[in-house]
Amino acid sequence: MGVVLGIESSCDETAVALVGTDRTILAQRIASQDAEHAPYGGVVPEIAARAHAERLAPMIEDVLREGGMELTQLDAIAATAGPGLIGGVMVGLVSAKALAMASGVPLLAINHLEGHALSPRLADASLDFPYALLLVSGGHCQILRVEGVGQYRRLATTIDDALGEAFDKSAKLLGLGYPGGPAVERLALQGDPSAVPLPRPLVGSKEPHFSFAGLKSAVMRAKESGQYADADIAASFQQAAIDCIIDRLRRALDTMAPVPALVVAGGVAANKAIRGALEALAQDYGMRFTAPPLALCTDNAAMIAWAGIERLPLGQNDPLDFRALPRWPLDPDAEPARGAGVKA
Repeated sequence: MGVVLGIESSCDETAVALVGTDRTILAQRIASQDAEHAPYGGVVPEIAARAHAERLAPMIEDVLREGGMELTQLDAIAATAGPGLIGGVMVGLVSAKALAMASGVPLLAINHLEGHALSPRLADASLDFPYALLLVSGGHCQILRVEGVGQYRRLATTIDDALGEAFDKSAKLLGLGYPGGPAVERLALQGDPSAVPLPRPLVGSKEPHFSFAGLKSAVMRAKESGQYADADIAASFQQAAIDCIIDRLRRALDTMAPVPALVVAGGVAANKAIRGALEALAQDYGMRFTAPPLALCTDNAAMIAWAGIERLPLGQNDPLDFRALPRWPLDPDAEPARGAGVKA
């Protein structure tokens, strides 16, 4: 069995993992920075990069020790090289370069989004290419056709905010703190999803793209009006987001070549209400629905190591001068969405 060391530091989670080619997670560590960023209601890039630099080396030592591995025994060292907060990405990538240089082990510079896109295959050996993917996180909201490792066709993206960002900002408006997604989901369980008349941006549109900026602004107006309970606002926001997702996915699925599976990945994939709606949609289309375990939805190093394992048979090693990339689209040939700018 081959083993790959994975390093993830693209945002506010410092993560290290050892993963075997047989899909066994031999050891892993994830250090949250929630306490550091909570006073600011969101991630502060400088604080995140400093925390990565302080925590990464001892975490790597712990994982190697627990996994009973020496650096020279590894098949490769995989590290997130983008996209993400550039300071944090550089901390992880430079550390991986140093380890690769010292041990003579190959370096694999991994696209963080590819880590999410392939993570369901780490948990489910029966999931074959191709499949339809809804990638939803704090920085991205995309629909892709995953045709193979490194082969992605983007069908839709957000033209403004990502869904995870909308969850976090709505949580801040409701005074729920950071991280916002889980807090909104918990509060929504106590509310009426039909109580607050919120918009469904782009629902019914012929283009498959997403838009959540208007929904977020509507949450702000509902809160400022004083007419609604916070739980009702949270439940109505979550239902509006689900309605947008399902409508946009239907549009994309109706225009793409059929695939046997619908897959969701990314931090927002941990939301149980969203998962339930996606499973029902997949049943409507006669598709299998697959989602990674909750531990593999949020940023983690196991998915980065697994993406490296997927690339190993293809001989896709990277040079030690590979540059960290703040922007790195999975489908660089996709036509830019209107108004999306760098988020396209």
